Amino acid sequence: MERVLIIGSLGQIGSELVIALRKKYGAENVFATDIKNPGNKLRKSGPFQILDVLDFKNLLHFIVRHHITQIYNLAAVLSGNAEKMPLQAWDINMKALMNSLEAARQSEAKKLFWPSSIAVFGPTTPRHNTPQLTVMEPNTVYGISKLAGERWGEYYNKRYGIDFRSVRYPGLISYKTEPGGGTTDYAVEIFFEAVKNKSYECFLSEDTALPMMFMEDAIQNTIRLMEVEGDKLSLRSSYNMAGISFTPKELAESIQKRIPEFRITYNPDFRQVIAESWPASIDDSVAQRDWGLNVNYDLEKMVDVMLKEVSKKLKG
Repeated sequence: MERVLIIGSLGQIGSELVIALRKKYGAENVFATDIKNPGNKLRKSGPFQILDVLDFKNLLHFIVRHHITQIYNLAAVLSGNAEKMPLQAWDINMKALMNSLEAARQSEAKKLFWPSSIAVFGPTTPRHNTPQLTVMEPNTVYGISKLAGERWGEYYNKRYGIDFRSVRYPGLISYKTEPGGGTTDYAVEIFFEAVKNKSYECFLSEDTALPMMFMEDAIQNTIRLMEVEGDKLSLRSSYNMAGISFTPKELAESIQKRIPEFRITYNPDFRQVIAESWPASIDDSVAQRDWGLNVNYDLEKMVDVMLKEVSKKLKG
């Protein structure tokens, strides 16, 4: 029986991944942890404990005591927030990864998932249909930490046999959790503002295309990667994961089909420079070939679900 530890379970990915994994493995076998207390829904759905991934001794003790076999380490300072506190973000992001790698090496939890990001690419990377293997010169703290993390993950796989698995997430869109300080967060904020105020001021310019993915697709593909036999994986760094690419203008126009009175304005801030260093679209054919990556939500289907669910959430 798999025994799963999720670090950073209250974030955008973790809060939905916990529920999906508990349905798969049984609530009692999926341990959610974070540095703050959860809401009632997550706490009632299965075991939860306060756990700081930066505290290696307690992390290792938890893994051994609960006979953990899989670790999902989702703890990170995201791109926008990382630029405001670069040294602290680097320290948190890298120490969180290294502690989880070392804990896996010193325990029976040899399978480790860690999320990378399209932030590993930089202004010298081909922006359209970005290949799996290409120039990678990130110019943000977040991107630098993710690129370093990919290399450490591959090193621990080759040196110590850790079953390290990772994807380069695009922007993730969900109605269940609030944005967490990322450059792609406009694509979540816009739905809440469209429903509440019928207007939104976007912090990116109207023609800034970025890869995005609806959270349900992200969760299902993450679990799919973790389930595939290890000998099918040709990469032990991180896989490109493309999703769908669109601009703020295209997203706004799709919303206006459902809410004609919705209006958008543009006031680019420091995140515009970050976005311009990232790909506009990505080639994820290697992930499709190796472990069956598949996307079910296009732009129109995603907008329908987001507006419906955000409306329900705002009504209480």
